[in-house]
Formats: sequence, C-alpha cells, structure tokens
Amino acid sequence: MSLRRRYSFMMIAILTACFLLLSASLIVFSGNYWYRQKAELLTENARNVAQSASDLLSSGYISMFGQGDSIAALGSSLSLISTSIEADVFLCDITGRVMMCRDFLADDSAIFDACDYHNSITITPSVLNAALVESYSTVSDLNGQFDELQFIVGEPVHVAGHTVALVCAVAPVTDAIVNFVFPIAQLLFFSMCMVMLFAVIAVYLASHTITKPIKQMADVTKHYAEGDFTPRVNLDKKRNDEIGQLASSFNVMASSLAQLESSRRSFVANVSHELKTPMTTISGFIDGMLDQTIPPQQHEHYLRIVSQEVKRLSRIVVSMLNLSKIEAGQLDLNFTDVDLPSMIFSTFLTLEKKISDSKIEIRGLDMLGRHTVRADADLLSQVVYNLVDNAVKFTPEGGYIGVNIIETAEYTETHILNSGAGISPDEIDRIFERFYKVDKSRSAHAKSTGLGLYIVKSILELHGGKIYAESKEGIYTEFVFTLPKVNDGSQQKSHNVLKNISNQ
Repeated sequence: MSLRRRYSFMMIAILTACFLLLSASLIVFSGNYWYRQKAELLTENARNVAQSASDLLSSGYISMFGQGDSIAALGSSLSLISTSIEADVFLCDITGRVMMCRDFLADDSAIFDACDYHNSITITPSVLNAALVESYSTVSDLNGQFDELQFIVGEPVHVAGHTVALVCAVAPVTDAIVNFVFPIAQLLFFSMCMVMLFAVIAVYLASHTITKPIKQMADVTKHYAEGDFTPRVNLDKKRNDEIGQLASSFNVMASSLAQLESSRRSFVANVSHELKTPMTTISGFIDGMLDQTIPPQQHEHYLRIVSQEVKRLSRIVVSMLNLSKIEAGQLDLNFTDVDLPSMIFSTFLTLEKKISDSKIEIRGLDMLGRHTVRADADLLSQVVYNLVDNAVKFTPEGGYIGVNIIETAEYTETHILNSGAGISPDEIDRIFERFYKVDKSRSAHAKSTGLGLYIVKSILELHGGKIYAESKEGIYTEFVFTLPKVNDGSQQKSHNVLKNISNQ
C-alpha cells in the first residue's frame, strides 16, 4: 500500500472514530438530559396532584372512606395532567392498590375506584415503602406488571401528619428516550456523512501535498543507488515546513554525494595513474638491465631513477596510510623539539635538482634564524615537504620561492610563497578539501592525487595549528601554517582535535 493511501485511510479512520465517539457522547448526554428532565417533570406534577389530594382530604371535601363533593375534580386533574405530560398519573392507597386513575369519569361518585387496567396494577412493596416516606423515583417494570421498563415517581399524600395515600406518575422509558434521541442521531448521521465527504477530499489533497516530495525522494533514490546523482527533488521554494526542509537537505545531500562520487572517481583514477607510472618505469628499467638492453655502464643512472620512483611510490602509500589513520583516529603523535628552519632547509636540498632544472630562485632561506617547535617530526616533515614540493611544482621556470618564519605571542607562523599563475578566488577556499584538485592548466607537469593539502591540514589540526592560503592570480600563491608555542595544554589540545577529526 502506498504512503498516500495509508495516510488517507489513517486520517479517515481517525476522523470516523472521532465522529463516532462524539456521536456516542452526545447521545449519552442527550439521554441523561431527557432522564433528568422527565424525572423533574413527573416529580413536579406528582407533587402537585399529591398536594391537591392532601388539601381536598384535609378540608373534608372528599373522604378516603366514603362520599365527597369534589372527587370528580381530582379525577379530572389526573386525566388532564396525564395527557399533558404524556404519562400515567394515578392515586394509590397505602397498600399499593390503585384507587383512582385518569379514566375515572363518574361525576359526583362517592366511591373510589379505577378502571380494569389499573385495578390489575399493584405497587410493589420495595417501591411503596420508599415512596410512602418521601419523594421517590426509579426505573422498573414492577415485577413484570408492565410490558417494558417504566419511569416511576411516587409522591406521598399527607393528612394531619399521616400518610394516607400515594400519587404515582408512570412513563415508558424505551419508547420515550428513543423518540427523543432518534432525531438527534439522525441529524448527527447526515452531518457526519457531509463532513466525511469533505474530509475525504481534504485528506486526499493534503496527503498528495505531503507525500509528493517523499515519493520524489524515493524515485530519485533509485537513481542514486545506480550511481546517477543528477536527479533532484523539485519543490516550491516558498515551502518552509519540515517537508520543504527535508527536500532541501535531500538536494544538498545529493549534491554532496555527486561531488564525493566525482572526487572518488577522480581520486581512483589519479592514484591508479600515480601508482602505474612509477611501477611501469621501475619494471621497464629493471627488465632492460636484466635482458642487457641497458648496458652495465648505465645501470647506476637508471638505478637512481628507479630509486626515485620507489620513493615516490612510498610517499603515495604513506600519504594514504596516514589519511586512513587520521580519519580513524588511530594516528599516535610523538612530540619532540623540532628545529623548523633545518627541516625546511633539508627539504629544499631534497628537491635541489628540480629547483635547479627550473632555475627557481630561493629567497629568505638564509635569514630564517633559529625556531624550535614542539611537534611530531615525521608528520611535520610531511607537511613541509608537501608545501615546498607544491611550491616547486607550480613555480614557472625562472620564478622564485620565498620562505619566512614569524614568531607571535601564541604561534609560530611559517610562510611559503611562490610566484606563478596563482589560484582563483573560487578555488582557494576549496584547495584543502579531500580529493580536490585545482585547475590543471596551472601546471602542465603537476601530478596530484588531491590528498596532499588535505593531509597537511589534518596533520596541523592534530598539532593544534592551522593553515590558510592567499593568492593573486598571475602573481603569487602563499601558504601559511601555524604551530602553537610550547605549553602544558598543547598535547591535550592535539588529542582533542584528533578525537574531533575521527568523529567527522
């Protein structure tokens, strides 16, 4: 079942349950209301008849044992009240036998009597004993004397402080309450049908609005599973609710996945090329020496090339291993005092041949002075090598590289600047991202996996430092990295940074 149908059915079921609960509550409240009103009506009229009978008996107009001048008036009152309140009002003696009912029509009769129907009715002792004391009401069929339940109200008749008779008012419960409640239930039913029709249409439209972007997400997810990250969720930009935010975040995620996938493919291609090239070179030179294609007197020259390629492979492998350890939070730092200018000088010596071949001028190396930092020597050496190697790669022939170290109150800043094409403002904020490579047109011979600067940034953050770049296109590019001065909290700060990186 689709989400839209499930949501629609759920909402309709909830609305139906609410309507049924509301209807049941209203019917119950209506029934209780009728019950209270009927009880009050019967009690009030029974009390009036009882008062009239008491007055007549007290004044001597009628006698419970013989003739009377106004017995017909009492019978007429019973008939009139019974008709007006749709009940059966009659007068009983203290034994529960009916003495006078609404059908008593004998004018000037001196004998109390009732019709055949009422003569067959006797008030049960349980009702009689309670009603002769005070006003009493109950629902009963008087032990089967009535065919259905009756609402029975009893009101005692007092004469000179004695109870001499009982006025009973009886009204059917089932038919009366059904006649009262049925119109209400009928009105509720038709109202519910109209509201449910409107609700079904509204719920369908609402579910369509809610589930449409979710369905789009499900559809585009299938494309993502196949490696196609181009589809996007199309949604009204003015929609700022949770669904709109989810769709927006989904599109951002898709863009990030597309970029990551592109970077991953580029990385795999670059690493494959980086590994394949030196391996092919090494294999070709060694095979040439083994099959005597390369004469013995040239072995030393080619073995040096093989050695350089092996070192190049080693650097690539070490970079990948370090990246894996950094991201897993498993890289242990061995802090020692490092002579930073000596390390920079040694790095330039390692790249001396490249610098000489490109006729690059080195500036500021002889003015560095002495600067000691607290760091992991191997990792810091990788930072310096990557930055200096980048500077050499991207410096045009006849250009220059400038080096400087500045001490501040909290940090030791190292500046490495090279002349050349520079980096555009659009790219300079992204050069420290993993797998990112700047425009290849900056250097025709530059080879990179897109990991060097990311690893540099990660290593410096492990040390509590940072790195940033500045550039002017066509003039220069400068990298500046900082290391904190030696203090008691430096290593603790480094471990905290390591923990943060491992959680990313």
